[in-house]
Amino acid sequence: MKNMSALSKTAIHGLIILYIIFLLFPLLWVVASSLKPTQEIYSGSPTILPQQITFDHYSSVINGQRIFRSMWNSVIVGTFSTILVVLLAIPSAYAMVRYKSIVNNAILGWILVSQIFPVILVMIPLYVMLRYIGLTDSLTGLTLIYVVWSLPFVLWMMYGYVKSIPLELEEAAVIDGASRTQVIFTILMPLLLPAIGASALFAFISSWNEFFFALVLMKSPTLATLQVELARYTGMEGQSRTGPLAAASVIATIPSIILFIFMRKWFTTGLVSGALKG
Repeated sequence: MKNMSALSKTAIHGLIILYIIFLLFPLLWVVASSLKPTQEIYSGSPTILPQQITFDHYSSVINGQRIFRSMWNSVIVGTFSTILVVLLAIPSAYAMVRYKSIVNNAILGWILVSQIFPVILVMIPLYVMLRYIGLTDSLTGLTLIYVVWSLPFVLWMMYGYVKSIPLELEEAAVIDGASRTQVIFTILMPLLLPAIGASALFAFISSWNEFFFALVLMKSPTLATLQVELARYTGMEGQSRTGPLAAASVIATIPSIILFIFMRKWFTTGLVSGALKG
């Protein structure tokens, strides 16, 4: 039995290692491609690791392209959409959990149904609405789109987490003389911090990686977001400048990796609790 248990544990760890390699291989390939000379990239015998390291592709991206301007546009849109989503999701989730009504069931149904529809079905109505109010080629309009797109899932996460907090905590605080404001900010908010961190991280990464809305709505090159800028490295008939594209992709990945490292504890705690509890 002990041998079987040891073998099963070894097999499980082996599968986990293979899965990690499977996840990290694309990143390794992109980093290696960004460091290869152009001749080596298009050679007939591709290799995983570069035979000769060069930083020419990074110099080309930094000096000759608009990568940092597009990153700044993505940061602006992602930051403001994240703030709005969190500010809307927290009181909405609290009201849905603590105040039962028929409207709450309708909202939950809206959350589930909204995840079914593909982006292409809602793109035309959204474009018409934004054009009517003059926000088609605007970072403000794109921010509002990301708020609407991310809010259902973030609200679902917050709903599950708020539901996991016992009502007795609030009742005990009220008995001790705390006001509703004190209950929310001194009792609930510290408990909701993991969920807020996970929700904010999800909303930001979602807007950071989004491509289709930004491609359709943004026409000015100076307002292009990061994903749209990366798409410009692909030319006619699918031919791409592989080296600069790989270098730009590495640069684009760095902010999200740094953000995830700083918020990984909040993300795992909040996501698991919001998804499973209640």
